[in-house]
Amino acid sequence: MSLKKKICIINPNTTTSMTEVIDTTAKKYAGLNTEIISTQPETGPESIEGYYDEAFCIPGLVEEIKNNIDADGYIIACFDDTGLDAVRSITNKPVIGIGEAAYHVASLVSGNFSVITTLSRSINPLKHNLKKYGLFEKCVSVTAIEVPVLDLEEISDDNLEKLNKGIEKTILEDNSEAIILGCAGMSNLAKDLELSHGLPVIEGVSSAVVLTEGLINLQIKTSKIGSYALPRDKNYTGYLSKFRPQR
Repeated sequence: MSLKKKICIINPNTTTSMTEVIDTTAKKYAGLNTEIISTQPETGPESIEGYYDEAFCIPGLVEEIKNNIDADGYIIACFDDTGLDAVRSITNKPVIGIGEAAYHVASLVSGNFSVITTLSRSINPLKHNLKKYGLFEKCVSVTAIEVPVLDLEEISDDNLEKLNKGIEKTILEDNSEAIILGCAGMSNLAKDLELSHGLPVIEGVSSAVVLTEGLINLQIKTSKIGSYALPRDKNYTGYLSKFRPQR
């Protein structure tokens, strides 16, 4: 019998409407024995678009982990997998990033895949992650439709057309066998796009929910030897003092 599970999904930005989209998608794919708690930091950027935003959302992300210590697993709902390594260092519970989840799912159902994200400034960070995860060779392209993250909340016909054209282009020019949508704000578009284009269209929220459920069912925890060892007890000064690691 499946275990009762509580999964905490953290949208690292502070935009409530995006958290609601993420929550709706997650609950659609979660199992009957899974409780989904979707949350966001009280402080930080309203959207995450590049390295600078990433840096300033991590403190709020860590606080949300500490505020939800009773969860059985965590999902970081930013496609850049913002703060993923930091969070894995403070818990032994499974922690999955939606970018990481989407890449692995795509690799299981296709010989190659393309990633379509929001802005071009995200292309190199996503390529860096693909190399880190050992999946760069399976990715035939990472492109951007040049639409800001928050413009996806109520996506216009023009922006949806940009997305459709991006998919058509990579299928034609790159021989893509699957498409990955590179933003949590696109999670509600995947199935319609899959029907329109006739190939797997994968988004990270649902992928992460299924993978996190699986790790919890397998009772596999995050290793505390080496890379994700708990932080050493030390002083943090100034306004970061509340994040001081303590054993």
